Amino acid sequence: MLAAMEKEIQLRHGELPQGPLNSIYFGGGTPSLLSPKEIDRLLHATRQYFTWSPQIEISLEMNPDDNQPGYLSALKKSGINRLSIGVQSFFDEELTTMHRAHSAQEAYLLLDEVKKTFANYSLDLIYGMPQSDLQRWQSNIDIALSFSPPHISSYALTVEPNTALAKFVNNGQVTLIDESLVAEQFALLVEQLEANGYDHYEISNFGKPQFYSVNNTAYWQGKPYLGIGPSAHSYTHPVRSWNVANNQKYMKLLQGDTLPLEREKLSQVDQYNEYIMTGLRTQWGVDSREIEKRFGPKFVDLFERQLEEHLKRRNLFWDGNAVKVSRQARFLVDGIASDLFLLHL
Repeated sequence: MLAAMEKEIQLRHGELPQGPLNSIYFGGGTPSLLSPKEIDRLLHATRQYFTWSPQIEISLEMNPDDNQPGYLSALKKSGINRLSIGVQSFFDEELTTMHRAHSAQEAYLLLDEVKKTFANYSLDLIYGMPQSDLQRWQSNIDIALSFSPPHISSYALTVEPNTALAKFVNNGQVTLIDESLVAEQFALLVEQLEANGYDHYEISNFGKPQFYSVNNTAYWQGKPYLGIGPSAHSYTHPVRSWNVANNQKYMKLLQGDTLPLEREKLSQVDQYNEYIMTGLRTQWGVDSREIEKRFGPKFVDLFERQLEEHLKRRNLFWDGNAVKVSRQARFLVDGIASDLFLLHL
């Protein structure tokens, strides 16, 4: 697999525009199963084909149960300078419901060690858990804040098809909480984190100043990125591509110097809709000047017409030239964005 990923880097490095890399992100799976030596091998491959920015952010997603003595210091030595810790919850019963392999105690121990080793790290929390209430969620937030992480990502529980959780929900073993309580938990999260000095810079992401995720911010701002490995997605305006999901097929194709991917060219309407979706999810909003620059004045007219109802309801507001989601409507942002999508010109 590592050899195949090295081959893909070699074959595809020219797809990114010239200039130094600002971010390398090991994620979308369980990269902490890799040894520091294997991570170093992949980083070496990127060094062969790319220049690194002096301030490059190199992140690794990590599960608490993957930690071993000396692992964090070895990661740091290999070049990793930011960790994203998949905590999800500090309560064992919630972790069991999510079928997470780690315990709350393992999360505590890892975060204690991370705090001593890395200046930049993030932790993930999930709200909307079955049988949870505001008091339990407040406890999760309080425990997370006790570690003073520079960054916190938090997502509502989603029940994916063909998972154990989906089966438990379908047969009545697990009861999901009401959507209104999920919204209350989100509002509590925003209130607590902003009160503790975190910027709510994207709907699911909170960072102390200077600690926003470079990788994710680039995605929300429509910058090009190259995804390496099975199922990885890439984007270079206006082309999106995605790799095959099957590991064996991925490796076999690359052994024959064949790229394991499909491509699509996004239409102007698709590009516009993506800009609306990603822009509204961030603190920077959707800038009418940017719409005119990318798509022309016709799109600005359409955008401003579609805004009217949401401006009246105060779901959205103008801030200079940018349109942003109001505080009370943040939880509904995806639905608001879809209302503004164009189906055709």
